[in-house]
This record gives sequence, structure tokens and C-alpha cells, in this order.
Amino acid sequence: MEAGLVMTIAQRELREALRNKWLWFYALGFGALAFGLAQAGMSAAGYAGLGGFGRTAASLINALLLFVPLIGLTVGAGVIASERERGTLLYLLAQPLNRAEIFFGKAIGAALAVIAGVALGFGIAGIGLATDGGDPTVFLALFGWAVLLALVSLGIGLVISALTSKASTATGAALIVWLVFVFIGDLGVIGATMTFRPPPMGMLTLVLINPLQVFKLGAIYSLRATLDTLGAAGQFAMHEFGAWLPFVLAALLLGWIAASFGLAYLSFAKRSTV
Repeated sequence: MEAGLVMTIAQRELREALRNKWLWFYALGFGALAFGLAQAGMSAAGYAGLGGFGRTAASLINALLLFVPLIGLTVGAGVIASERERGTLLYLLAQPLNRAEIFFGKAIGAALAVIAGVALGFGIAGIGLATDGGDPTVFLALFGWAVLLALVSLGIGLVISALTSKASTATGAALIVWLVFVFIGDLGVIGATMTFRPPPMGMLTLVLINPLQVFKLGAIYSLRATLDTLGAAGQFAMHEFGAWLPFVLAALLLGWIAASFGLAYLSFAKRSTV
């Protein structure tokens, strides 16, 4: 696999991804919402004892949970499926390129576009938060967690894209996955906890298998919150891992990224037809 060829494809994919209207729609939507929250001085219920940018910054977590996965999933869903539908993937495969160069070039380009979209949203949010005081490193830490979540979502979107033949089908599947993670995931944890009453480790496991919940714990921790704001699962996680908790959470998200990108590549490489 030649790095030069990979980067050439990455540049092409970056240009294509930046033309995706949904990328900018979701990024601007998040930025506008975050700016409005900052200006109105709103705060999310239940987050108390926060430092840094205070409860205004904490309210961004719910907005991030909605918009960041949408950015990654929608961009990732179109990376391969749209090329396959237009017939341009067949043209790429006819070139002196192997599938690894094509896939990782497209994945890198899409990842750069997704990070740019998240950065735009945070840039708009930062304007609104500039007058809120506090330590800007807290805001940067929140951005770092958002980037990890965006890359996890992108990887899952790539898996969907590699397995589908039409961009519309891939986008629809991506939206279903988003609904499962954002809404059904929370309800499933609550329902399983009330029904089966698992031990603390079992409850923590239910939380940690959802990357959005992992992000949520990491983001709240980065705001230097009290133990109460982490919830029961978060308090148990703090008891188990202590100061290593953010590193464990980051490692889980990195594991999701590696697994999703790897599965997407295997699905793309083993597909006999374009």
C-alpha cells in the first residue's frame, strides 16, 4: 500500500465529502444551538457542581449526542455506496490501485471532512462561550471527546456503506442506527436495569457497550463535575478505575474506531461485486 496513492485518494474524498450538504447542515445546526444555549445562559438539568465553562458548557453534551453521530454516520454512509451507485467505484477499481489504498484513502478523506464539520460547530459554540469565562482547556477536552465520537460514527457509517449498493439505502440505515444509539440505547439500559436489576458491574457493562454513553461519561468527567453528575454507573466506574477512568473511556472509543474501520475494510475487500 503506497502512502502517496492513499493521500491522493484522501484529497479527492475530502473534496467530495466537503460538498455534502448534510455535513454542513448538521455542523451549523449544532453550532447555532450551542451559540443559543451560551447566549441564553441555559443549562442542562441534573448537572450540578460543574467547573470550567460551567453549566452552559455542560448543556452542550446533549447537543453533541444528537448532532455529532449524525455527522459521522451520514458522511460515512455515502463514502462507498454513493460511488458504487454512480459507477465511479468501478472506475477506481480498474486503476492500478488495490482495495486497501482505495478504502483507506477514502476513509482518511472522510475523517478529515468530519473533523472539519465538528470543528466548525465548536468554533461557533466557542464564540458564544467566550464571554462565559473559565478554563478553555475544558472546552478543548470536550472537542477531543466529540472528535472520537465522530470517528466512531464515521466507522459505523463506513460499515453500512460497504454493505449497501445505493446511497439512499445507506443513509436510511445510518439514520436507523442513529435512532438506536441515541434513543433506544438509553431506554434499553433503563429497561434492562429495572427488569433484571443487574449488579453494578453488569449495569456499567450495559452503559459501556454504547459508544454514546462512553462519550457522555468522558465528556462529563472532562467538565470536572462532581461524582453525583456521573450517575450510578459513572460513580461505580470512578470507584473501579479512579483517575484512570478517562483513559479507559478513551481506549474504549479508540477500540470502537479500530473495530468499525476494520470491519468496514473487510466488508469492502471481500465483496466480490462492486
